[in-house]
Amino acid sequence: MPPRAARPAHCLLHSLLASCWLFSPALSADASPPHPSALNEALSSARLSSWQSLLSSAAQDSERARLERVNGFINRSVSFVSDQQAWAADDYWATPAQTLSRGQGDCEDFAIAKYFSLVSMGIPSEKLRLTFVKALTQNQAHMVLAYYPSPNEQPLILDNLDPRIRPASERRDLLPVYSFNNHGVFLAKSPQRVSQPPEFLARWNELSERALADGSAARSPQS
Repeated sequence: MPPRAARPAHCLLHSLLASCWLFSPALSADASPPHPSALNEALSSARLSSWQSLLSSAAQDSERARLERVNGFINRSVSFVSDQQAWAADDYWATPAQTLSRGQGDCEDFAIAKYFSLVSMGIPSEKLRLTFVKALTQNQAHMVLAYYPSPNEQPLILDNLDPRIRPASERRDLLPVYSFNNHGVFLAKSPQRVSQPPEFLARWNELSERALADGSAARSPQS
């Protein structure tokens, strides 16, 4: 579902182009504009470089500050598209590097990119859960990232539909179904882990391996 609060793709592109123009050599009067593929490669490289800088510059930040920075960066850098548009597949979980390289993804890709980014920035993975919900306004399945300050506190929700990080109790437009992380799967109404179907485990493990292989995840993401 298209994010209501995300910046339009043409605005993001305009902003990135403006930044590139400010820091690039002036073109001569007879110079040809860059080829579209070269431009796309430059934008992709800029997004990935900015992401790496973000991951390495948060050592002194509080956990809340890391949440804010990652949530804002991913929401600004990625435009919503369906998996069919991005990958010609019905359902594909992209690694953060893949998502940021293209600057495109669906709700799952937004949430996955935030999860791996925050783990790389030192937030314990048990505090983070990728959460499937029903978006009531759109009447569609949706995924967000939930952050639990402590096991007994209600989570904060990081979402591409709403740029504000708010407690789950304030997100009456979302109906949680189940959540997961590298520690297990959790039902919405139960804090305890539940058994994982083999196909789900295989899919999560396959994503994690791809994230390790392309540098999207640290070698030991568990905390």
